[in-house]
Amino acid sequence: MVKRGLAAGRNTAASAAVGRISNLPASMSDRRYDPSQIESKWQSVWAQEHTWEVANTPAARGSRNKSYVLEMLPYPSGEPHIGHLKNYAIGDAIAHFRRRTGHQVLHPMGYDSFGLPAENNAIKTGVHPRVATEQSIASFQRAFRSWGISIDWSRELASHTPDYYRWTQWLFLRLYERGLAYRKESAVNWCPNDQTVLANEQVVDGRCERCGHTVELRQLEQWFFRITDYADRLLDDLDTIDWPEHVKTMQRNWIGRSVGAEVNFRCAELGIDYPVFTTRPDTLFGATFFVMAPEHPDVLRLAAGTPGEQAVRAYVNHALTESAEERGDVDKTKTGVFLGRTVTNPVTGEEIPMYVADYVLMEYGTGAIMAVPAHDERDFAFAKAYDLPIRQVVAPRDRSPIPADEAFVAKSDDVVLVNSGEFDGLTPRAGFERIVHWLDMQGIGNPSVNFRLRDWLVSRQRYWGCPIPIVYCEEHGMVPVPEEQLPVELPDIEEYQPKGRSPLAAAENWVNTTCPECGRPARRETDTMDTFVDSSWYFLRYCDARNDEAPWDPAVLREWMGVDQYIGGVEHAILHLLYARFFVKVFADMGLLDVQEPFNALFTQGMILGPDGQKMSKSRGNVIPPSPLIERFGADTVRTYILNMGPPDQDAAWNDNALQGAHRLLSRLYTLGAELAAAADRPLSASSVDGVQQPANPTGDSLTLVRKANWAIDRVTSEFVGRFGFHNAIAAVTELVNDLYRYPDAEPEARAFAVATAASLVFPFAPHLGAEVFELVTGRRVWEEPWPAADQAMLTAETFELVCQVNGRVRDRVQAPSAASRDELERLALAAPGVVAHMDGHQVVKVVVVPGKLVNVVVR
Repeated sequence: MVKRGLAAGRNTAASAAVGRISNLPASMSDRRYDPSQIESKWQSVWAQEHTWEVANTPAARGSRNKSYVLEMLPYPSGEPHIGHLKNYAIGDAIAHFRRRTGHQVLHPMGYDSFGLPAENNAIKTGVHPRVATEQSIASFQRAFRSWGISIDWSRELASHTPDYYRWTQWLFLRLYERGLAYRKESAVNWCPNDQTVLANEQVVDGRCERCGHTVELRQLEQWFFRITDYADRLLDDLDTIDWPEHVKTMQRNWIGRSVGAEVNFRCAELGIDYPVFTTRPDTLFGATFFVMAPEHPDVLRLAAGTPGEQAVRAYVNHALTESAEERGDVDKTKTGVFLGRTVTNPVTGEEIPMYVADYVLMEYGTGAIMAVPAHDERDFAFAKAYDLPIRQVVAPRDRSPIPADEAFVAKSDDVVLVNSGEFDGLTPRAGFERIVHWLDMQGIGNPSVNFRLRDWLVSRQRYWGCPIPIVYCEEHGMVPVPEEQLPVELPDIEEYQPKGRSPLAAAENWVNTTCPECGRPARRETDTMDTFVDSSWYFLRYCDARNDEAPWDPAVLREWMGVDQYIGGVEHAILHLLYARFFVKVFADMGLLDVQEPFNALFTQGMILGPDGQKMSKSRGNVIPPSPLIERFGADTVRTYILNMGPPDQDAAWNDNALQGAHRLLSRLYTLGAELAAAADRPLSASSVDGVQQPANPTGDSLTLVRKANWAIDRVTSEFVGRFGFHNAIAAVTELVNDLYRYPDAEPEARAFAVATAASLVFPFAPHLGAEVFELVTGRRVWEEPWPAADQAMLTAETFELVCQVNGRVRDRVQAPSAASRDELERLALAAPGVVAHMDGHQVVKVVVVPGKLVNVVVR
């Protein structure tokens, strides 16, 4: 789900980038290699023959294994950008490899087409979000076809269409039936700029993730999904999936499981119990005040009618502008406001004051803490600032003195409880168990496991989203819309400007309806769903995209799920990836799925940075739009370059010169294929792997080429079954092409084998060129051929070509024994005529030996 839309090619920054590219040498486009003609030819073939479509019936797959390869679906805003191309070039390479290694590959495409950007654009331009979205989708369709991405277009979907969101609403109702979708009043994050509620995950450092505006706190009736019911499973099942460890760590930290106790502190004045979660119930006797997070839903209610009400309200709004890191900093000056209330410490019976303070975070526990200043640094600093009591309840076993000017945080187990009544003398571990048991027996506390995770807030007070299928009746309250009345279609309206409530609320003809229970007047829910609801199940719909009777047939999903390889940005680790995992577990519990995890393996690609090494943006003038590059050099060149920029999971800066290198590689390979075909005056077809037979007993240069071809097969294959080091794979193809030019006198059969192998190996990265050259040499279609297997006998040579360098420049090449030691390789290099000639009069500083490859002699 790449959502960093750049509207490529429609700004001066883009024009500047294109201008820079247009200054590349004209000779590059004057070669015999004509990418526009070749790419148009093969795109027509694949479209007319529906080459990449796969059927759902098990019989159609026969005995072949399935492989579901999927990129995160894009948000269609403007034109596709270079990040989309990288995302899909990675996925397409994997899909091509798996098709040719015996898999039936599902590789579909769709659009995450509801959401704020289209609506905000409508407010700004007056273009209806449906019109703008569908125009953008058309741009994406043209671009993806011109890139040659091997998509099964028969499964295409868009989340804003009624035939899709009908089932989004159906799934909402299934959650509602199970008590997993519920509505309650809650203190929520409110973005004044976008005029909508935000989930906790969409607030970054106190600001709206989308627009950057400062977020406020409001009390509103909202819809939630009870994701916390699945916290344990979401955490534990991370161990069952092949994901990058840093992504799993991000989810573990967000879910945040802690073992401790829940303890009730009673506000007698209001007759309300306020629970806190603590991992240190053994220090309960030291709790001398009570602190609530500014986001706590009861803070404003507690302060209401007290002399400090306005001060509390101002403090809360200011606290929300600070990041969690800033608020949690131990060294930050502690601030807070007295709430004008007290609660009772349940073990001492003392009335202790209640405060709101920004160092307490709503994400932890219940959003309220018992403050034990003697043994917590932040509580200590707050107590000192507000002259609150500090009572020591843990001390060294030998009663040695402790500093009075700081909190005593035990660094060893050689401590005991003090000032803790009947629990004095116990170790903290024993005190933990005994005090929790006592609380449980008294009915004022219990053992508890706490999670940082909070229920998923899914209400949005915006227009361009999936309507929530609920109506409100005076007699029957909330009533779900019957299944046969779905979808509840989003009406066309002209006023999208949010005014503190959903724009749908003004569509009276749509809002006013009848109650499904009694037929009396009722009103529709006017909030829409968070767009992440749409993207949390789309991968299931792809499997059965044309089913009109259900969101999917469980038998079909049994054939395809889970996704074998998912590709997308790490920025979705907490939002999309967590929500999708939750949905799959819920649907599995409903009997609709047979899997517990949606994505068996995950690959997170790095960003393409501008030529200046900075993140691309229009304001920096460093945006690289893909369309002009493809028009000039072809999609294969741009795809190959992008995959050759470096490890695909890392960020990399754009480099015009390296783009020329990719074009040169493909042009040279095309020339080799064309020359071979012209010399033979026919395709050089023969029965073997990849349609060209490996010569039986090659010698001399022919043997060198055949060995290099097998080495390249082995190298490229290893990258596909590893961590997708496609830059290494392309480097191997480049070496093979270089050797084809280095050994022009090799036998035609050896050259044909090597050229066909290069075309076969480059096909996943440059599919049009790979298909063209392979057809020129073999007369066959490369995608219908199995992936080549390296001849193991050819991977072990008695000798190899040792590259000899002086100060990093190649001066000679000599044959060296494969088993030669470092010392022997050094002697061979120093004796090479080309090296000797360039050492005359120079002193050897050092000799660098790379076994099996090269020796570099550094001189001065």
